[in-house]
Amino acid sequence: MKVVGFITEYNPFHYGHKYHLDKSLQLTRATHSIAVMSSSFVQRGEPSIVDKWTKAKIAIENGVDLVIELPFVYSTQSAEFFALGGVKVLDSLNIVDYIAFGSEIGNLEPLTQIADLLLKETDEFKNSLKKNLDLGMSFPAARSLAIEYSLKFKGLNSFDYGSILKQSNNILAIEYLKALKKIGSSINPIPITRQGSDYKEETIRETFASATAIRKSILANGIQSIKNLVPDKTYELLQEFYYNHNNFNHLENYYSVIKYLLLTTHRDDLKEILDMENGLENRIVEQSLHSINMEELIGNSSTKRYPKTRIQRILTHLLNSIFGSTIQDIYSKEVPYIRFLGANQKGLELLSLIKEKSNIPILTKFSHHENIKNDIVDQFIYYEKNATDLYYFGLNMKNPKNMDYKTSPYIKK
Repeated sequence: MKVVGFITEYNPFHYGHKYHLDKSLQLTRATHSIAVMSSSFVQRGEPSIVDKWTKAKIAIENGVDLVIELPFVYSTQSAEFFALGGVKVLDSLNIVDYIAFGSEIGNLEPLTQIADLLLKETDEFKNSLKKNLDLGMSFPAARSLAIEYSLKFKGLNSFDYGSILKQSNNILAIEYLKALKKIGSSINPIPITRQGSDYKEETIRETFASATAIRKSILANGIQSIKNLVPDKTYELLQEFYYNHNNFNHLENYYSVIKYLLLTTHRDDLKEILDMENGLENRIVEQSLHSINMEELIGNSSTKRYPKTRIQRILTHLLNSIFGSTIQDIYSKEVPYIRFLGANQKGLELLSLIKEKSNIPILTKFSHHENIKNDIVDQFIYYEKNATDLYYFGLNMKNPKNMDYKTSPYIKK
């Protein structure tokens, strides 16, 4: 048995994801696949367009063998902590041979060079980064220039590092490599050259439309508008979700609640929200007074230093009461459990092997967490349950409470 793992969002699963799955299996000759998937809220600081069980079912129906939940405490974080959480989950299983990830360059060498530099942080890098930040650059822009300068200082100039660092999937790929090295994982990295649109591309241009463009089309033009852009099973299950909820989820659904929180939360408490910087809370509150919807609030609050995705993550952290002081310690801990959301028969084989090879508790039912007497587990579960309940609140469910307890994993017979 050979096992390949992915860290995914599948928001929703589209032809690009199918290509990535098939190409990964081909390159690694893996017999089994595992997707560690963000759940109710995703890395861009938004609710997933459909719930995590629907996403898991779609993934299984499109060929993934086992879907494991990426805990909420990791799923809405910066690329660094999103990647670290996903890699920790895969590594904890003790059965994964490869991690396959998309990247625009598809070449491991420059990505590894950058990852090594970021782990060691030479004096040249730190000094350059500080200088760039002092000039008012955003952290990503300041870091990119510092990396480019530092690698050239070391005599490494075979690649256009500046261009590499402007592309989203390359940035995530670097963070996966960093995470693997940081925890000393033996999992082998496999870069897959990304096909089609950039994941942030909002315009539908080709067969491999981005998830962003697909979501935007669904919300603006209805589900029928993306029929030819996703696999049949994806389309069928998206239709089923809409039939059940008469809605798809997006951040706009939380505008009134977020605005209320911004206007009623004490400024000292707003300063402590994860990813907030001193003074930024004043800007966001001020913009909330003049905005009429979430798009205006986010757009008017963002700057070169604070891009839209960071503002979205801050608002999602506010919504979920994620404070820096209470969450930072979690990142230094080992993943305390895994929870599977979906599996086919090969996925059940993987679960049996995980039980044999790893000591990590497996939650086949959410209530099983009560049998694990561990403070870290309690913290993870607290945030997960709140995020799930808030997710369904955004869909206007009559009783959105305790959906984690009420919903079972999907098993394909």
